[in-house]
Order: sequence, then C-alpha cells, then structure tokens
Amino acid sequence: MKKYILIISVMVLTMVSTGTFAKVSMEEAAKLGNELTAMGAVSAGNEAGTIPAYTGGFATDPSADPFNNPTARKIAAEAPLFIITAKNLEQYKANLSNGQIAMFKKYPKTYTMPVYKTLRSAVFPKNIQAKAKKNATSTTLVAGGNGLNNFDETLPFVIPKNGMEIIWNHITRYKGGSIERNGAQLNVQVDGSFVPVKINAIFTVPHYLVNGFDAEKDTNILFYYMQQVVEPARLSGNVLLVHETIDQVKQPRLAWTYNAGQRRVRRAPQVAYDAPAQASGGLRTSDQIDMYNGAPNKYDWKLIGKKEMYIPYNTYKISDTSLKYTDIVNAGHMDQSYARYELHRVWEVEATLKTGERHIYGKRTFYIDEDSWQVSITDHYDTRGNLWRLAEGHMIQFINANTPWYALLLSYDLLSGRYVAELNNEEEDSFVFGKEVQHKDFTASALRRQGIK
Repeated sequence: MKKYILIISVMVLTMVSTGTFAKVSMEEAAKLGNELTAMGAVSAGNEAGTIPAYTGGFATDPSADPFNNPTARKIAAEAPLFIITAKNLEQYKANLSNGQIAMFKKYPKTYTMPVYKTLRSAVFPKNIQAKAKKNATSTTLVAGGNGLNNFDETLPFVIPKNGMEIIWNHITRYKGGSIERNGAQLNVQVDGSFVPVKINAIFTVPHYLVNGFDAEKDTNILFYYMQQVVEPARLSGNVLLVHETIDQVKQPRLAWTYNAGQRRVRRAPQVAYDAPAQASGGLRTSDQIDMYNGAPNKYDWKLIGKKEMYIPYNTYKISDTSLKYTDIVNAGHMDQSYARYELHRVWEVEATLKTGERHIYGKRTFYIDEDSWQVSITDHYDTRGNLWRLAEGHMIQFINANTPWYALLLSYDLLSGRYVAELNNEEEDSFVFGKEVQHKDFTASALRRQGIK
C-alpha cells in the first residue's frame, strides 16, 4: 500500500509540475475584469501610490502614426521624476536586476536610468481578451510543458500558477496578428562603431491569413515567419523561413534558409536555442529574438514571485523617427537620455539549465511585465554561474494596432563591452499591421523567390 501511495504521489507531483492542472476554475476566471484586469494583471495600484490603478490603457486610434501622435509627443516631452546614477544606485537597487546594477558598475560615469511617472498603457483588442479568458479555463500544458492543449491563438495562462506558464504567455502574446517589419540590427563594437544590418520580416498568426485558418495545416502552428536581409550587400538576399509549432513534442520548429551565394534552400533545424542569431555577430542567441522564443524544454522554470521594478516602458522618445542611429548609439551603451524607465509590477521567473542539456546560458532570470506579458529585462548567466549579458525590451503601446510591442531591443555583453541594438528609426514602413499574406507566401518555393528578388 505504501508503494502505491508513493507512486500516486509522484504521478500527482509530475502532473502539477508539467501543468496538467494548469487551467483555472470558472470562479477564478471571474476575477478577470474585476480585481484582475482582463489580461490577468492586478487592477489596483500599489500602496505607495507609485504604481497607479489600471484604467484601461491607451485609447486606440487606427489612423494614428504609432510614433508621431499626440499621446506619443506628450509622453516624449515629459521630464523624469529622478535619474538613477552610479552615485545614488544604493537607494534604488531593490528595484533593479543584477544586470542593470552591473551596467552602473561597468560604466559609472556615463550610464544612467531616467525614471518617469508610471503609465499603465498596455491594452489588447476585446476579442483577444475574450480568448485569453476562454484559454484560462481550458488550456493545459502538454507533458513536460513543451506545448499547449486546447489553446486558441494567444495568452493561455492569464492566471498563471508556475514559471513555465508565464513564459508561454510571453511566447504566445498578441502582437497585432499579421505584421511586416522593417528594421536595422546594429552590432555595436567597443568603440561605438557599427554597420547596420537591415532586415525585412513578416510575422503572421494563422488566424490572420487572407485565406483563413486551415484546420489541416494550421492546427499545430503558432505563427509563420519570413525574414530577409536587405543590407549590407554581402548579406543581402539571405532569407529565413520559420513555421513555429505549438506542441513542439509532437512536431519541432520547422525552419529553412536560403543562401543567396549558393542559391539553395536548406532545412535549418539549427535555427533554435543557443545557435547564434542571424547577423548578430554572436552577441545573442536564436532564442533571444523577441527577448525569448521557442521551445522551453531545456530549462527548469521556477516562479520566484512578483516584484516592483524599473523597466523600460512607453519609450516614445527613443522611437522618434527624426533620430538617426548615430544619435542613439554610443560606445558601451545607448544614449540613456532617450530611455524611459517606469516602476511596474513584474513576474520574476528563473530558468535553470536541466542536467544533461546544453546551452551557453546556464541560468536566465526573466522579468515579465504584468500588463503586457512581455519580457522587459533578462539577466543571462554562463554555465559557471557568472553574469554575462543583460537584455532589455523597450516597449510602446501601438495605439493604431491596439497592442504593446517593442520599439527597441538591446543585448549588452557585460564582458566584452559590445552590444546589439534592434532599431527602426531610419526605416520606411517600420511596422505595417494588417499585412495581407497567404499560406503560399510561407513555403520553400516562396523562400527561393524572395531570395532572388
């Protein structure tokens, strides 16, 4: 009898750890839109009054320029409440990550963090809010947590119970449906020099394809993604195609590359995990794109809890399209006078590399904004436990598309002094929401055609 009790106990613990009991009751889901926002954040402000109550986020204006509108201009013109420097760092350390603190120590004379009034700007479309509530009472993790059951499009666990559920919320969060992006990746050297790598990318969730969701083709597809390097000439024409799957136990990520020099399409199973991200100069891994993406199976995910942190938020000042990349990029770090940090509640999730698995990062600590479900800050540690890199996701609310997303992505290498910045200030049509594409636009044949244009 003791043997059977032990077996049953192990089975129960296994089911809990892998999320079998992830879905919440209707009673818990009823909190959404009340003490919790529609997306699962705490509706109330904090006791100190430094984080306000949620009042619905920024109003939507489909006709607005996302970077040049009255709301953006007003926020960009605000003055900071105070500025964190190396001299007053001790006063604010409790609300900073280890990586943020390390930046002050590495660049004590130049690195600062201007802190502004907190604005809870994030908001999503009503149909996305409804899907998130439906998922909360129906979606579960597959065995091992490497996929989702009974999942509809976006945000499976807005009332999360563990760290893996929270990282799945980031991975699956709504980003506008179907988008074309034109941006530049800058691999900044120690002296501040860089050569922009300009990239055109199309991201589409199957529900937003022109020909509609195909139950046969799309049931296990999270999104389709096509990326082409436009400049410089030596990289121009190289294309990446990804079919991202939902249940990656059943079917791992499907990826292909087209090499312009060889004029060949190849399967690319290596485009995942710690493989160097395309044209990043080795400064970030494939799973650092969008702050984190892909299968979470290499790590044990531990929910540390919630805390208040200074994170990049509403960075409309740095999104100004009149700025040049040389205005923003400096040696060591970006020009922090353009940055905007606000005090927000975040989920702290620690990912520790599983025994027997391989990755260049032995531990990663993620700080996920409660309102947008976006990873805002990540501290990356090497396999010996040493702090190695700091990643920041600088968000804005795209009021024309009713979605929060990143206007700037940064990955600082704390050892070498180099960093990679993903910007769009100098690009035409940097974010085009509502891009019309079909299934045929995400095939190997389309990949080849895209590469030879």
